[in-house]
Amino acid sequence: MSTQSKPSIVFAHGLWADGSCYSKVMKLLQADGYEVISTQNQLNTVEEDAAAARTAIGQVSGPVVLVGHSYGGTVITAAGTDDRVGALVYICALAPDEGETSQYEQDRHPRTPVFAHIEVADGRIWLKQSGTPDFCGDLPDDEQQMVWATQTVPLADLFNQPVKGAAWKSKPTYYILGAEDRTVHPDLQRFVAQRMNAKITELQSSHVPMLSQPERVYEVIREAAEAIA
Repeated sequence: MSTQSKPSIVFAHGLWADGSCYSKVMKLLQADGYEVISTQNQLNTVEEDAAAARTAIGQVSGPVVLVGHSYGGTVITAAGTDDRVGALVYICALAPDEGETSQYEQDRHPRTPVFAHIEVADGRIWLKQSGTPDFCGDLPDDEQQMVWATQTVPLADLFNQPVKGAAWKSKPTYYILGAEDRTVHPDLQRFVAQRMNAKITELQSSHVPMLSQPERVYEVIREAAEAIA
């Protein structure tokens, strides 16, 4: 398969992260000949972040595998309705149904430890440094500190905004579940993955397997890409 015939990969990040959270996986995909791009979500509104993903989709060749981590799952749920998107990959992610909010299913599952380490300041929700072990505890200390230092901070009401569209209802869907996640509860992940009828890959990972187990995440994305090539 030539480079030109491969699908492209577009990434959407979540809270307390930025586009660089996919850097390890992107390097593997680029080495394999895939065109990749990662959005920089502002985390003000779901609608704006979904629009940013659609803009990124327009910068690469189709078809596209759209990848979302954490709140990025909400983003790709909305943006993935774009006709250029052929498949979806969720990583420890939220996956609302049409009209649901990011908070809806979280309220129906156990609260995770990371929420004891947040601070609301100037209308935005910050992750304290003390929360990095619950967010990315399977990374070396220096990488945990880099994750904290590069966090993008959400508007306080972001999770209360309803989602327009549910791309997983009509697109092939894959889900990477972090069995040791202390940010998005594994039971919540399992529920949304099963509701979407996604192909599930369960990893013994924290909330950030794309950083702690990038090869495994790469394998799932490649599988999704090969299925729509």
